[in-house]
Amino acid sequence: MMPVHDLKISASVEVFKTNVVNKPVANRLKRALEKLLPHSRISFDLEDCDRVLRVEAQIPVDAALIARFMQQEGYAAAILL
Repeated sequence: MMPVHDLKISASVEVFKTNVVNKPVANRLKRALEKLLPHSRISFDLEDCDRVLRVEAQIPVDAALIARFMQQEGYAAAILL
Protein backbone atom coordinates (compact mmCIF):
# COMPACT_ATOMS: atom_id res chain seq x y z
CA MET A 1 0.00 0.00 0.00
CA MET A 2 1.30 3.47 -0.92
CA PRO A 3 1.82 5.95 1.90
CA VAL A 4 -0.83 8.68 1.92
CA HIS A 5 1.74 11.40 1.17
CA ASP A 6 2.66 9.66 -2.12
CA LEU A 7 -0.88 9.82 -3.50
CA LYS A 8 -1.45 12.52 -6.09
CA ILE A 9 -4.95 13.36 -7.21
CA SER A 10 -5.26 14.56 -10.79
CA ALA A 11 -7.48 17.52 -11.46
CA SER A 12 -7.68 16.67 -15.14
CA VAL A 13 -7.35 13.50 -17.19
CA GLU A 14 -7.58 13.17 -20.96
CA VAL A 15 -7.45 9.85 -22.80
CA PHE A 16 -6.68 9.72 -26.52
CA LYS A 17 -6.96 7.03 -29.18
CA THR A 18 -3.72 7.08 -31.20
CA ASN A 19 -2.11 5.31 -34.12
CA VAL A 20 1.25 4.85 -32.37
CA VAL A 21 2.28 1.22 -32.91
CA ASN A 22 5.67 0.69 -31.29
CA LYS A 23 7.31 1.31 -27.96
CA PRO A 24 10.35 3.33 -29.16
CA VAL A 25 8.03 5.85 -30.84
CA ALA A 26 5.78 5.97 -27.77
CA ASN A 27 8.81 6.59 -25.55
CA ARG A 28 10.06 9.41 -27.80
CA LEU A 29 6.62 11.04 -27.88
CA LYS A 30 6.27 10.63 -24.11
CA ARG A 31 9.58 12.42 -23.48
CA ALA A 32 8.61 15.25 -25.84
CA LEU A 33 5.17 15.59 -24.22
CA GLU A 34 6.77 15.67 -20.77
CA LYS A 35 8.82 18.67 -21.92
CA LEU A 36 5.73 20.32 -23.40
CA LEU A 37 3.63 19.56 -20.30
CA PRO A 38 6.18 19.36 -17.47
CA HIS A 39 3.69 18.94 -14.62
CA SER A 40 1.76 16.12 -16.26
CA ARG A 41 1.89 12.36 -15.97
CA ILE A 42 1.92 10.83 -19.44
CA SER A 43 1.61 7.20 -20.47
CA PHE A 44 0.88 5.07 -23.51
CA ASP A 45 -0.92 1.73 -23.49
CA LEU A 46 -0.05 0.13 -26.81
CA GLU A 47 -1.63 -3.18 -25.76
CA ASP A 48 -5.08 -1.54 -25.79
CA CYS A 49 -6.91 -1.76 -29.13
CA ASP A 50 -7.06 2.07 -29.17
CA ARG A 51 -3.31 2.46 -28.46
CA VAL A 52 -4.17 4.84 -25.65
CA LEU A 53 -2.31 7.99 -24.67
CA ARG A 54 -3.28 9.13 -21.16
CA VAL A 55 -2.41 12.58 -19.82
CA GLU A 56 -3.04 13.48 -16.17
CA ALA A 57 -2.36 16.89 -14.64
CA GLN A 58 -3.18 19.09 -11.67
CA ILE A 59 -4.42 21.75 -14.10
CA PRO A 60 -6.81 21.29 -17.05
CA VAL A 61 -5.24 19.35 -19.90
CA ASP A 62 -5.24 21.19 -23.25
CA ALA A 63 -6.49 18.39 -25.50
CA ALA A 64 -6.21 20.53 -28.64
CA LEU A 65 -2.54 21.23 -27.90
CA ILE A 66 -1.84 17.52 -27.50
CA ALA A 67 -3.71 16.64 -30.70
CA ARG A 68 -1.78 19.32 -32.63
CA PHE A 69 1.53 18.11 -31.21
CA MET A 70 0.75 14.53 -32.20
CA GLN A 71 -0.28 15.63 -35.69
CA GLN A 72 2.96 17.61 -36.11
CA GLU A 73 4.85 14.46 -35.17
CA GLY A 74 2.93 12.48 -37.80
CA TYR A 75 0.50 10.67 -35.50
CA ALA A 76 -3.21 10.89 -34.77
CA ALA A 77 -4.73 11.52 -31.35
CA ALA A 78 -8.50 11.66 -30.85
CA ILE A 79 -10.15 12.11 -27.46
CA LEU A 80 -11.82 8.96 -26.18
CA LEU A 81 -15.15 9.68 -24.57
